[in-house]
Amino acid sequence: MSRPQHFGWFLARGFGPQGWGYPSLDWDYDWTRPEIYQEAARTLEQAGFDLVIIEDAPSLGSAETIDLRVRHAFGGPKHDPLLLAPYLFQATRHLGVVPTVNPAASLPYTSARQFATLQHLSGHRLGLNVVTDTGSARHFSDAPQLGHDAAYDRAEEWLDGIRSLWRSWDDGALVRDRATDVFADGSKLRPVQHRGEHYAFDGPLNALPFVDGEPAIVSPGGSGRGLGFAGTNSDVQLALAPLTEDSVRAYRAKIHAAATAAGRRAEDVKILFAIQPVITSSAEEADRIVAASAHPDDAALVQIARKQSSDLETDLTGLDLDRPLDPSIFGEHVSEGSIRRLIGDRGPDAPLRAHLAALARTGRISDRSGFVGTAEEFADLIEELGDWGNDGVLLWGDFHPVTLHRTLDELVPVLRRRGILRREYVDGGLRANLHAF
Repeated sequence: MSRPQHFGWFLARGFGPQGWGYPSLDWDYDWTRPEIYQEAARTLEQAGFDLVIIEDAPSLGSAETIDLRVRHAFGGPKHDPLLLAPYLFQATRHLGVVPTVNPAASLPYTSARQFATLQHLSGHRLGLNVVTDTGSARHFSDAPQLGHDAAYDRAEEWLDGIRSLWRSWDDGALVRDRATDVFADGSKLRPVQHRGEHYAFDGPLNALPFVDGEPAIVSPGGSGRGLGFAGTNSDVQLALAPLTEDSVRAYRAKIHAAATAAGRRAEDVKILFAIQPVITSSAEEADRIVAASAHPDDAALVQIARKQSSDLETDLTGLDLDRPLDPSIFGEHVSEGSIRRLIGDRGPDAPLRAHLAALARTGRISDRSGFVGTAEEFADLIEELGDWGNDGVLLWGDFHPVTLHRTLDELVPVLRRRGILRREYVDGGLRANLHAF
């Protein structure tokens, strides 16, 4: 039997218009109401998934690209995923829920108290996807926008401050002795006085300490600074890299090296590679889809350019498809990983058309050129990743029930028969299940 791996779902559209742009919109779910998300969360828990990560971007972007982001709902509107989390906890018993949080958007004390509250309400199933988006900085203050590495420095200070508050109740501080009528021992609460480069606050935190551990920290990012942040701080790394043996092993080695350099164990960080599979009923159907993607027309390329413009907060739609793409058009706030995903290894002289066409093309799971294939072929890929030491994968898509069932209906039974996907959860919340195997 194969080694089990961890599975998560990356809610790529965030708390936004689920199903927009697809025929499934006519199921008439209301994306502003909790029911669609609760139904999807129950499906993931029934499937044995560890967690759902809810993408977010608090900003609609720059003035130049707002219309691009909202016209087709690629970049907005989006509601706050932290406020959606309680509804998902209410609908499930084991699934970890990981809203995206931005250190620029809230102060450490407020964040520590809110997160502690959700950790207790959920039975220790909260995770936090910590992002360093700097493009939204103007919404929170008039301070100058930070650069890429400086934003990670701020995130590290923010997270260190939150952890110091969570840990401000020493062992034995919580007494709860009804015989003596003592609830807590105030002499065992540490004051916490933080005076840093970005934040200043005092403790202790007015919230209970945790029974089954702190909220799990999740991080994305492929830059050297981002990988270092993950090794030092994260329980889960959202990994984006080519799924070749050399690439997977090299990526994992960088995270593990950063973890051990920070005094942690390599296995403290679960690395989950993000994949967006297209599960087909037959190999013939997969071949047809791949062949059709090889020759995208200009309308298809423009659609991809719209989405990339939203993701990169840079308007690509007015550029000449047949001229080289100048990387200097991207601002400093645009992540290196996002730019690499667009440009790939095609070099500076490749026209924009080539970059967009490469994103349009799909490939077959069976020959490892892409992610279109049958459930059995996808399970073969997961087993191969396991042979390379992989911890698991994040499937990628919106949270419309049609999307989940199209992906999971045939896949879950195959993965379970092979022993790759869990059938049961353990007690203790998200952290316990992440380290159950």
